[in-house]
Amino acid sequence: MIVPMLKYTMLVFHKEYNSFLAKLQELGVLHVLEKEEIISDKLKQKYSVINQYERVIQFLQTREPIVTTSKSNLNAEEIVQEIIRKQKELEQFENSFDEIQKAYNKALPWGSFSPELLGKLNKEGIKLKFYSSSKKKFTELLNAGEPVEIISDQGNQILFVFIQTSKTTNELNLDNIELPDTPSSNLESQILELKTNISSINSCFNQYGGNSLRLLETNKGNLIHELAFQQVIENTTKEADDKLMVLEGWVPQSKNLVLNQYLEKHEVLYVTRKATPNDNIPVLLKNNRFSKLFEPIGAMFSLPDYAELDLTVFFAPFFMLFFGFCLGDAGYGLLFLIGAGIYKFKAKAEHKPYLSLIQLLGLATLIFGTISGTFFGVNLIETELALTDNFRNLFLNPDKMFNLSLILGCVQIIFGLFIRAVNQTKQFGFSYALATCGWLVILLGSIIYIILSGSGIIPKNNSILYTIFFGGGFFILFFSDPSVNILTRIGKGVWDIYSTVTGIFGDLLSYIRLFALGLSSAILGFVINDIGLQILGSSKILGPVFFVIFLLLGHTLNILISSLGSFVHPMRLTFVEFYKNAGFKGGSKAYKPFTK
Repeated sequence: MIVPMLKYTMLVFHKEYNSFLAKLQELGVLHVLEKEEIISDKLKQKYSVINQYERVIQFLQTREPIVTTSKSNLNAEEIVQEIIRKQKELEQFENSFDEIQKAYNKALPWGSFSPELLGKLNKEGIKLKFYSSSKKKFTELLNAGEPVEIISDQGNQILFVFIQTSKTTNELNLDNIELPDTPSSNLESQILELKTNISSINSCFNQYGGNSLRLLETNKGNLIHELAFQQVIENTTKEADDKLMVLEGWVPQSKNLVLNQYLEKHEVLYVTRKATPNDNIPVLLKNNRFSKLFEPIGAMFSLPDYAELDLTVFFAPFFMLFFGFCLGDAGYGLLFLIGAGIYKFKAKAEHKPYLSLIQLLGLATLIFGTISGTFFGVNLIETELALTDNFRNLFLNPDKMFNLSLILGCVQIIFGLFIRAVNQTKQFGFSYALATCGWLVILLGSIIYIILSGSGIIPKNNSILYTIFFGGGFFILFFSDPSVNILTRIGKGVWDIYSTVTGIFGDLLSYIRLFALGLSSAILGFVINDIGLQILGSSKILGPVFFVIFLLLGHTLNILISSLGSFVHPMRLTFVEFYKNAGFKGGSKAYKPFTK
């Protein structure tokens, strides 16, 4: 459910304003009403500094921390700037290292040489030309008496020098190779120097990670508090020649007594009022222990509009069932239940709700895996086991699972229409919900008629169907939009009939994905088991070892892939099919109090 909000307007004398805000921040209940204005340079600067802290902290968290007894004389801001400077240095050193390493690899085959000596020889009329050729070609040159000398043997290729003097006039019929500018020995010393510098900087980072991380996190928290304080000041309206400060914000009705007591104790002038449809109201959700676990999933799409219903409590059971349907293996569900339960004992408090959610999803998987007769890829319907003989006929085969997916889709769509009717009544009045009620009459009336006539409880009579369709159609045509004239209503009603009929059929077919994903997960598990059995029979000694390894790797991979699809596709059914049929509007901001 959505917690009711009250709007507060407070009037404070300018000299007392900072101390008033400090106490208000300690109370932590007021969501300050933000003005739609350009962010000041001061706020931009604070955002930039906090962003620097965030990047540096994330960087240090990836390091291997080294705790030393020596403490740095730098403060938090200086440490951040020092780390940023050293990051730039490290990047330059690493780029230089890559370039020099490439040059070293290129110069290494030519050995150690002196560019100065080569220059002197050239002045004396002795030219050294460098070539690369096959061993056969080099041998031919050597046997021909050419003044050549081998430099290095590269296997199939020979690097050699051709000594040309004033007496040597012939040229080799080979492509001349330019000698590297710097010999490998010089480059090797540069590489060692760069390695030392890189190692020194990395060691420095590790020391900062061990000694300064907590200091940086504390200072970042203080900066965020200062930023929140500055934001409130900039969202304050100044009146009476800047002598009076007017602050507006939202407080949950369940928390307003604390604020009222403080304001009255310090004689702060304030007024409150309830929210109106024109207000931009933050949303705070309050759900039971079960539904609260699914709030992060709903927040991935959007928070509900303040004036409408919170759909978390309504989609939570469906999401849980849909996940179990898609994964559909009792063995995998059992792993989720046990694994999350064991990890709960040592998990942090903030992680435990997510583990509880995993357990619920595992429970749904266990249920649907049992219904479909699948356990770690083993088909219990076709496998003859003494444990399942008595209730094998209770398992649902693929045809029945296909029908079940459509039934669940039909139930959620109709349930969504009920919610839409309630939402429309809550926001605009019952007359705006009559068109939705017309659709409910048609859908529910048709389903009930088909069931009763098919079972022989009532006789088949087309006049009953006509009554249902004409009764529901009347409300759709004439109450599609009560705010417009009758002709416009009829036009909108006709369009509503066309779009809803095509939309509902399309929505219903989307639920086939539940069956398809469940079937694919079961087939992959079966294939893994089948290949594993072939490995088992391939060798009496190594077969069992590789059999176990393959099953562990194969089922782990299947769990990861299938779990991803089992999470994403129920989200799609929730946010597209269910939200659309429920008339979900959304778009609200989360309630974020001004707090420490």
